Amino acid sequence: MSSFTSEERAAPFTLEYRVFLKNEKGQYISPFHDIPIYADKDVFHMVVEVPRWSNAKMEIATKDPLNPIKQDVKKGKLRYVVNLFPYKGYIWNYGAIPQTWEDPGHSDKHTGCCGDNDPIDVCEIGSKVCARGEIIRVKVLGILAMIDEGETDWKVIAINVDDPDVANYNDISDVERLKPGYLEATVDWFRRYKVPDGKPENEFAFNAEFKNKDFAIDIIKSTHDYWKALVTKKTDGKGISCMNTTVSESPFRCDPDAAKAIVDALPPPCDSACTVPTDVDKWFHHQKN
Repeated sequence: MSSFTSEERAAPFTLEYRVFLKNEKGQYISPFHDIPIYADKDVFHMVVEVPRWSNAKMEIATKDPLNPIKQDVKKGKLRYVVNLFPYKGYIWNYGAIPQTWEDPGHSDKHTGCCGDNDPIDVCEIGSKVCARGEIIRVKVLGILAMIDEGETDWKVIAINVDDPDVANYNDISDVERLKPGYLEATVDWFRRYKVPDGKPENEFAFNAEFKNKDFAIDIIKSTHDYWKALVTKKTDGKGISCMNTTVSESPFRCDPDAAKAIVDALPPPCDSACTVPTDVDKWFHHQKN
């Protein structure tokens, strides 16, 4: 059971909506900087941004203080991914590994492109549909090297360590064997998901082949090193908020009261009285307008 909890502010599917994370003491923290990269030996933490089958494009707000999860906005409108045939929304629980950063100032030796300025992405393939803002522990299985508009955008493939079948998954070859077609669908989804918005298909390094667990962990470790340079101000974050409450060597560290003040200045928490349209209803409204 995770010691981290989440708190929603404002109503979901609005411009003001935010999901803040709290530690075991109920203090506000940054999911980007304060949640440890490792949950255990060879086990990583994952911040769930988008539950499987949903359409709202939620993400860690890297430039906002405390980096809450919020819905991405383009030209003043909330972003939703289309139901790209034959799929429904995101086909995995989607999120990021904390304390990682794909450095936009570093050209990746494998892709020849610089990083996308975000934490490294994770596609979690287990049976449970996770909740937005949930912190889970995952076993890394492999990785896909996507090139998104000229930027390196790694996609880690992982499985929740609490999944009943986790013991059967130890490398990317196990996904190929036990979930036939899932990796091919993953490439297809990432290749085409922006096409309905008028953008070209995404490209991939390694001829869109997935690399194995050891390769993936090496990539994750390198993004952790870039994050360390970022949060200790040894590299230019170019607008990223590094406000945190736990990184002792970081000049951006603040006390819990300062973190609380950031959240208290926002709209109140959303409780059971909040009445909001469903994710799908909002998406259809978005398409018609």
